[in-house]
Amino acid sequence: MTAALVPAAALTAADWHARRRAHEERVDAWLAPHLSRRRGGVKHPVEDFLFTYYSHRPAQLRRWHPGAGVVLPEADPAEFGRDYRATTAGLTLDTDGVRARRAESITWIRALLAATAGRPAHLGCFGMHEWAMVYRQTQDEVRHNAWPLRLGPEATAAVVEERGVRCSHFDAYRFFTAPARPLNLLTPTRETQHALEQPGCLHANMDLYKWAYKLSPLVPSELVGDCFALARDIRVLDMRASPYDLADLGYPPVRVETPEGRAEYAAAQRGFAERAAPLRAQLLAATD
Repeated sequence: MTAALVPAAALTAADWHARRRAHEERVDAWLAPHLSRRRGGVKHPVEDFLFTYYSHRPAQLRRWHPGAGVVLPEADPAEFGRDYRATTAGLTLDTDGVRARRAESITWIRALLAATAGRPAHLGCFGMHEWAMVYRQTQDEVRHNAWPLRLGPEATAAVVEERGVRCSHFDAYRFFTAPARPLNLLTPTRETQHALEQPGCLHANMDLYKWAYKLSPLVPSELVGDCFALARDIRVLDMRASPYDLADLGYPPVRVETPEGRAEYAAAQRGFAERAAPLRAQLLAATD
């Protein structure tokens, strides 16, 4: 959970050093296995996703920022970069300068977060987006082709055709195979993202990590870390419910092709929506 933020007037050098150290230790536990695999040329379809799909580099995730309105006594400006300015009390973020430079991006992110938060959660997709990404492909063609499809290509396609696809998230939809796209209930585009994104969507909640780091350093790094932790857990469900057989990696399948599996998926999806709501609210507050 996000560390309780000490009011700026009460923050001491010891306070902020402790917060920075705690953040770095938390992130190092996530980074170490990924960096080790990267050095060895080993790919992991679950654990590496957040580092390969999103543009935030490991070193950027590890770097600590206190957020807006916090004064850091005895801080070295060289450690924090151009977005900070020195005051008689210590170093602080130039909030107005950051907001002015990023006004268009902040406005776009805020509108998306607010629109998503204002809708009810829909829990009826049952993870079919991952199935649509391999629909009518051979084993060699699928993205994670080192791992077999649980049901094989033909049976996988049959599940997609039987269940249909109800994906509202553009950045998932754009990875659908060409024959899968007409099977989707919607046709998401970047232009309709604000109109379609909803808080039950796994990928919309995973993307809170993206909006958090894009709002950095206006938001504290502890909040970026919380959003990363949520996205990491969501990715596990995403791939357990996918058509891939990842049991050898320690991920037993959520069999969404069955009624029991769909119930399990929807319950987990609801839990992630509840967990995402306060994080989305904190990001919205930061934009205001």
